[in-house]
Amino acid sequence: MTDAERRLRALILQKEDPTPPGHVTEWLAERGGEPDVYRIDLEERDVDPRDYDLIVSLGSEFAAFDDTKEFVRRESRLMERAGEADVPILGLCFGGQLLARVLGGRGFRATSEIGWLPVRSREPDLVPEGPWFQWHFDSFTLPEGASLIADSDAGPQAFVAARSLGLQFHPEVTVDIMDEWVRAYRHELDAEGVDPDALLEETKRRAADSKRMAWRLFDGFLERVAGLGSAGPSSRPDAAARR
Repeated sequence: MTDAERRLRALILQKEDPTPPGHVTEWLAERGGEPDVYRIDLEERDVDPRDYDLIVSLGSEFAAFDDTKEFVRRESRLMERAGEADVPILGLCFGGQLLARVLGGRGFRATSEIGWLPVRSREPDLVPEGPWFQWHFDSFTLPEGASLIADSDAGPQAFVAARSLGLQFHPEVTVDIMDEWVRAYRHELDAEGVDPDALLEETKRRAADSKRMAWRLFDGFLERVAGLGSAGPSSRPDAAARR
């Protein structure tokens, strides 16, 4: 297989049924990517990060600092191994919080954010100011050596560490995902006083714009942070050696 024919291999870490990859899967397909969805909450298969060009960690209803959940410990170990192997990680919400924790930051319960909200971005070409969809109750401290890219009054919203990007928000969210979240987690919306019908309507209204922003962010991560370039894994000098 030539470099030009080699596909971008992505490991996607999913934690529960209502939180699938959404836009990530479609974006990867358009970039010639080959996703491998790993239900890390259910499976215990042996995964070698070196078999992949990048890892995408999705959100979860559980806290990234809750070590009573086996999958949290399992994913922490996988992220540590990925870091040792220089495999880039894109962390989304829970994934961003756990990435920060693995790199030395601290996760904690904080001000909740639910809805389509803007962020303050220091690099809008990489992380546009949004609005992005937020649904979280926790935050984190920035790992030592990481660069803060965006924040809000609730805390960090995006950071870069080496070849990885951690986010607090959900660029992967689609209308279908929102439908499922409203159904599965209605109790959280009720507790926070969020109107589910209004949330669904706004998600539908923003669908086209949010998808464009997500593609811009994913491409920026791939090329500027992960260093894979638009050509995918062939741009990495060690890509062929791992195939």
